[in-house]
Amino acid sequence: MITLLVNGQRHELDVEPEAPLLWVLRDELGLTGTKFGCGIAQCGACTVQVDGVAKRTCMLPVSSVVGQQITTIEGLSPNSRHPVQLAWAVEDVPQCGYCQSGQIMAAAAFLKTHPQPTDQDIDKGMTNLCRCGTYPRIRKAIHRAAALTSQKA
Repeated sequence: MITLLVNGQRHELDVEPEAPLLWVLRDELGLTGTKFGCGIAQCGACTVQVDGVAKRTCMLPVSSVVGQQITTIEGLSPNSRHPVQLAWAVEDVPQCGYCQSGQIMAAAAFLKTHPQPTDQDIDKGMTNLCRCGTYPRIRKAIHRAAALTSQKA
């Protein structure tokens, strides 16, 4: 049995220790907001936060996150009012939308360490891929989320 802390809830799961966290979240817990993209931890569609740090879950063994707080897109905000989610909507970031939950989770973690990022910080720090090429809108939304966050402080 593996015990996970996901979105503030404790889960006892009968899964193999080497099972990728992505599939445990999707198949065992029904949290399908986290997406499968490439399967080799390169694209970032599967990004969640583990103790506040963005992690790609498609190759992350579930045993490596026992005792850590896992936050998925479903748990980022109870009412979808996280500054990054608000900025994403205002800036109309998604095109196809497939990568966006991973982008949002990565951006939220990124802003914790870069509260007032430059364009260069964003370009260097945001490594998730968007096949639709919405990078200018992603950058704009991150700046907006940073401004929203600093207004709340």
